[in-house]
This record gives sequence, structure tokens and C-alpha cells, in this order.
Amino acid sequence: MSVKIAALEAENVKRIKAVALTPSPTGLTIVGGNNNQGKTSVLDALAWALGGEKFRPTAAVRDGALAPPHLKVILSNGVVVERKGKNSSLTVTDPTGQRSGQQLLNAFVEPLALDLPRFMQASDKDKADTLLNIIGVGDALTGLDREIKALYDRRTVIGQIGAQKRHAAEELTEYPDAPSEPVSAIELIQQQQEILLHNADNQRKRMKLAQLEEQEKQLGRRVQELSQELEMVEHQLTAVQQDVQDATKTVAQLQDESTAELEQSIRNVEEINRQVSANLAKSKAQDEAERYAQEYTALTEQIKAKRTARMDLLNGADLPLTGLGVEDGSLTYNGKHWQDMSGSDQLRVATAIVRRLNPDCGFVLLDKLEQMDLATLAEFGSWLQTEGLQAIATRVSTGGECQIIIEDGRIKDAEEPPAPKAWTKGAF
Repeated sequence: MSVKIAALEAENVKRIKAVALTPSPTGLTIVGGNNNQGKTSVLDALAWALGGEKFRPTAAVRDGALAPPHLKVILSNGVVVERKGKNSSLTVTDPTGQRSGQQLLNAFVEPLALDLPRFMQASDKDKADTLLNIIGVGDALTGLDREIKALYDRRTVIGQIGAQKRHAAEELTEYPDAPSEPVSAIELIQQQQEILLHNADNQRKRMKLAQLEEQEKQLGRRVQELSQELEMVEHQLTAVQQDVQDATKTVAQLQDESTAELEQSIRNVEEINRQVSANLAKSKAQDEAERYAQEYTALTEQIKAKRTARMDLLNGADLPLTGLGVEDGSLTYNGKHWQDMSGSDQLRVATAIVRRLNPDCGFVLLDKLEQMDLATLAEFGSWLQTEGLQAIATRVSTGGECQIIIEDGRIKDAEEPPAPKAWTKGAF
């Protein structure tokens, strides 16, 4: 059973003249009053009594007091805590007689329960670290967060590079009619030379025909002139005529090839190769963009897997409050970061976490609940009761939501306290 505050008596502490308080065992006990009447002094008195010298107020003695501060707190486990005398000496009475002093109190009093603002004003990282240490997954979650950040950073870079590659590919000119490989001017020239040699050979054959025709004419004249050599010449003529026939047939079958297309290709080779290079550059840019897009997709899947593992880690943890989580190293509640939570949610989160730090401590001190309207106060009080928690809080108010009203250092309408001698041991 966690320890609660059963009763408080305080005298001459800060603004308190004399106050006696019996808070509700669970739920919300509100100390109301106007400003500068001693409400916060009630919480400071409790913190000093239970937390020790580090919670001692700077100006602990009430101005104008004739007697030193006197504090007495009775706890639900029967322990009685008292500070009195000139030096505010501590006396802790344990009904079991096993332990005493501040060491006994430290076993079940959580310092942050006495100073909740210290948790609420901590950095987002410190709040998250506190929660992770409580549920025992701090190191594992930190490792996953580090891996997720590295993957996310890598994916961001890949996405940026991929976008640049896609943009560059889109900007490059493409020539659909250009060949897929660069054209060699040397090869084209060689083809031209082969055609020219072929055509030159044809020309030689034509010249041969002309020569043969001329020889035929000369021989014909000689036949006429040299009849005596007719038989010989006719034999020669017959042979030559046969050659003429053969040559005529060959020449008739000849067909010259045009070099115009190759000549145009040679003239256009530089432009063709420029287009080929442009197409190759565009294709390479598109391939690179696609490769980065695939890597981006793969990294996205890895991030999803890591986040799923991270969520499984938190879902499997024993959280102090349903809806608590840690995102990017910051504490969240129902998906909201600390600065986005309502004031009441911040108090609920802080109370739940501080309670889990020391489950034996069943109370928390809350100052300045003016931020809560009455409906929210009621809801917060119901939640405290459900959790079996006790909260003693202050609020600038004199309304019915306040269990007691502090006025000028006393409980309003309370009877005058007895003389200081009544603050003897055992009187409460």
C-alpha cells in the first residue's frame, strides 16, 4: 500500500501562522484562497517536512513570528514526522521501530512528488528519459531511434539526389531517330573509298571498251588497205569482235553505286554522334534516377520496419499511463508533445510518471491549479481516485471546489489555535 499524507500541522512557516490539514486519502484536496495568503506555504511546509533540508525554504520563518517554525506530518503508514525548535530538528517516529530519520522517509517519499514543477519544467529529452528508465526500454528505444534517424537522413539524401537526377534527365534533349551507337566517320570514309574504287574499276572497263572499239575501227580500215593480210586480219578481227561482245555484255550489266548518302552521313556524323551522346546521357540519367528511387523506397520500408519494432517495444512496456509514448526523443501523450498538451494533461502525465518512480509514494503536491476549470478539476480528481493517488494542491479561489481556504496564514473561520505549548509531542 503506497504511503499517503494523513494529516499536517504547521506553524510560523513562511506565510503560515497556524494551519491544520486533513487531506482526502485519495483524489484531490484543494487549498484555496486569494493571493499572498499562505496557500503555497502549505505545500512548502509539507515538502520541507518530508524532503529534508534541500527543501527548506530560503525564508522559512514567518515574518513577525515569536516562535520558531513547527511542522508535524502524520503518514498513512503510521510514521510521524516532526520539525521543531530553533534549528528545526527532525524527529521521525516509526511505529515498527525499525528505522528513523530522513533515511526512513527517503524510502517512500519521491523527491519529484514534493517538487512536481521540476519534472514539468525539465527538457523534453529529460522527461522522455525518465519515462524510458521507468519502463526499462531506454537503451533499446534509443538504439532504434538512432537507427531510424540514420535511415531517415539517408533516405532524405537519396530522395534529394533522386529528384535532382530526375530533373536533370527531364532537362536533357532526346533524339528518337538517332542511332543507338555513335557513328564512326572513318568507317563511312572507308565505305566511300570502296565505292569509289569499285566505280573506278567500272570506269577502267568502260575505257577498255572504248579502246577496243577504236581498235576495231583501225583494223577495219587496215582490212581495206591490206587486203593481202585479210585472212590474218580477219582472224584477229574475229577475236577482237569476240572480246568486244564479251566486254559489251559485262559493261551492260554494270551499275554505278551512289555515294551521296554516305557523303551526307559523313557531313552529319558530328551531329549524329552528338544526338547519340545526348540519348546515352539521358538514358544514364534516367537509370540513375530510377536506382535512387528504388533505394528511397527500400529505405522507406526499413524505416517502417524500425518504427514498427519501436512501437512494439513501447506497446509491450508497462507504461505509467495509457497513451504515453516517446517520439524522436520527446515524451508524448495521446500523440501530442508536451508543449501541445493541455495543462491538465501535463499534470496527469507528470503525476503518473512521478508516482511510478517510487510506487511506495502515494501522494503528489501540486501548486497553482488556476489553469483548470471546475469540470477539468473534477475529472482530474476522479482519475486520481481511480489510480489510488492523493494530490494536495493550491488554487487561487474561494469557491466550493476548495476543501479549505487560507486567509492571512490561517484556515478561514478556524478557531484560534492553542498556545504554542500545545505543540508538544503526541498532540495532534
